[in-house]
Amino acid sequence: MNLLNRLVANPLGAFATLTLAAYLEAHGDSFFQVGFYRSTGWSRVLWVVAGTAVLALYGTVVNVPRWDFGKLLGVYVVMFFLMAQLQARVRFGQSPTAPIYVGGGLIVAGGLVIAFWRV
Repeated sequence: MNLLNRLVANPLGAFATLTLAAYLEAHGDSFFQVGFYRSTGWSRVLWVVAGTAVLALYGTVVNVPRWDFGKLLGVYVVMFFLMAQLQARVRFGQSPTAPIYVGGGLIVAGGLVIAFWRV
């Protein structure tokens, strides 16, 4: 078993992998946000190219492990939601509103059902 398979077979390793993937996706998306709405000219092009590269890296990280795809993405959505909120706060100074807290609670609850409900 190679190192990557051993890493993701461990629940902590799987969590770390999903966290890294969520960080990369949210960060890559934020590069597009900056490129589209907060820059012009060549700066805009560079932000979009950087976003493309980071999102390609995200796609690699999230898809290298051989997990059940439906379950993976169900749990991954939780990590992405949390990372997106962190990016919104840190990069753009945006605080969550009540609907984001309520909807986010539902997202987290759904992720817990997907991750821990044994059939």
